[in-house]
Amino acid sequence: MIYKRGKKGIYWYRFMWKGELLRESTHQTNDKVARQMEAAHRTSLAKGEVGIRDKKLIPTLRRFCEERVEPWAQCTFEEAAPKTWLWYCFGINSAKNSVTLSGLKLNEIGPEAIAEYASERQRDGLQISSINSCLRGLRRILRLAVEWGALEASPKVKFLSGEHRCRGQ
Repeated sequence: MIYKRGKKGIYWYRFMWKGELLRESTHQTNDKVARQMEAAHRTSLAKGEVGIRDKKLIPTLRRFCEERVEPWAQCTFEEAAPKTWLWYCFGINSAKNSVTLSGLKLNEIGPEAIAEYASERQRDGLQISSINSCLRGLRRILRLAVEWGALEASPKVKFLSGEHRCRGQ
């Protein structure tokens, strides 16, 4: 089966082989070429030319933040948009220093871990708006992980209700 993912309309394929789910990007925007690539992969597996491809090593949240997100945010925002850089610093540091999340692999972070992270931030004495800011930072980190191919899909991040937001003047 082929399907489109992302804003660029890149085709991916997905199929089962000997009880294992194989899912891979074709890096193509043409559906005919994507179907041919899926067929070629199935054929090469059937002929025994290739084995099941090794799965990528998925980093922990702390490692992903330190090695990928911080350098990217720093070179992108530090001089051009200092306030945005400070927002990223707060969100990244909050997530990577979290007892709940920092040691988890990116694919192990789900709704339950996110809810526990929000509870952890509440126990730290943060206001609802600050906790939601931490959650927005975490959501951005997870979406970057999907965009950069380190994660298949990002879990839904639910925010706390009751946040006092400034209204435009």
